[in-house]
Amino acid sequence: MARLERWDDADAGQELGWRLVLEGDLVFPAGFAALPRLVSLAPCSAHARAVAGRILERAAAHHGCDDLLADCAGTIAGFGEVLDRHLRSRPADYLVSFRALLAVAQEYHWVNVLEGFADDIYELECPHCGAGMKIAVGRFGCYSQVWDGDEELRRELRPAVAEELTGTGRWMHRIAVRDGQEALADGIAHLFGDAQCPVCASVFNIADEYTHANRPAASIDRFPPRPRTPERALPPATRQALSVRGPTLRRERSRADRDRDGVDVG
Repeated sequence: MARLERWDDADAGQELGWRLVLEGDLVFPAGFAALPRLVSLAPCSAHARAVAGRILERAAAHHGCDDLLADCAGTIAGFGEVLDRHLRSRPADYLVSFRALLAVAQEYHWVNVLEGFADDIYELECPHCGAGMKIAVGRFGCYSQVWDGDEELRRELRPAVAEELTGTGRWMHRIAVRDGQEALADGIAHLFGDAQCPVCASVFNIADEYTHANRPAASIDRFPPRPRTPERALPPATRQALSVRGPTLRRERSRADRDRDGVDVG
């Protein structure tokens, strides 16, 4: 950490990441303890932003550090403000910082799959017939795909109209458009649009199905108390966009909620 503070050394940043974040979805308790210092360096250090983002990306994992995470609420809110300002400058580390902002907003399931839409692949099951399929969004096309033996069945995706986006998709899309990230904005429009099942021809919303299958249920219980949530301390424009997420998350998780009576997602 001292080396990172003095020189913003790439090797120091890499070593710090190894010491604070385990492989996969695990993070050391020292990672949460280090967040205040990392966030203080974040305005001027790409390495500090990256390590802090990696730590928060794993906040929904079973790390046994919920108390430490709750104590970091103010620090996480400050990190959100740093990231929002940084993204407006259209930096070289835009995608890394965008993912970190998603982690601040506790959108963990999107953080861990968003790769910039060069060639992103999402695996889903059709909610109507149960067929397993791949959703491709990238430079090689945007489509749903199922293989029937040696035969490829493919259907083009139907991107959402920007004006009709709501909740998380609207927030993500607006930030990408604001910052001139055309490929990212186009990918988000497809990700929050509709797909047609190549097997049964039914149409469903991609983001709804992916959220239902992948959003960590445990993360709901780990949110800091509402007066201290990071989004309330975000810049006004970002906070306004986030304010419409509640109803959408309730709709996205409606089926999962029926299996977990008593979980408050408000």
